[in-house]
Amino acid sequence: MSITSLTARTFRVVAVFEAFTWAGLLVGMYFKYLGSGSELGVQVFGPLHGGAFMVYVLVSLVAAYQFRWGMWPTLVALAASIPPLGTLPADWWLHRTGRLTPADERTRKAAEETEKAA
Repeated sequence: MSITSLTARTFRVVAVFEAFTWAGLLVGMYFKYLGSGSELGVQVFGPLHGGAFMVYVLVSLVAAYQFRWGMWPTLVALAASIPPLGTLPADWWLHRTGRLTPADERTRKAAEETEKAA
């Protein structure tokens, strides 16, 4: 397994985990402020989400460097960590557009598709 595929897999896992902790924190806040008043959900998911957020930002920056993202994909990935569950559509977009594959492999695939079309 190459380092870039490990980075892509790590990015995708962390993006899902960050969204999961956001959802858990939202449920915990619901119970704290609108439900029974229990703070357990916030006490559990608050630190988990904080850690997941920081790891997501770090992994996004590493992926941006390794996959040679431009300014726009990097800003999308970073901004996606702010709204709840935003990392999921960002992950899907980055994966679908091939930005989670090495730049030289993207160039090779584009050249192959151009040759097939000609």
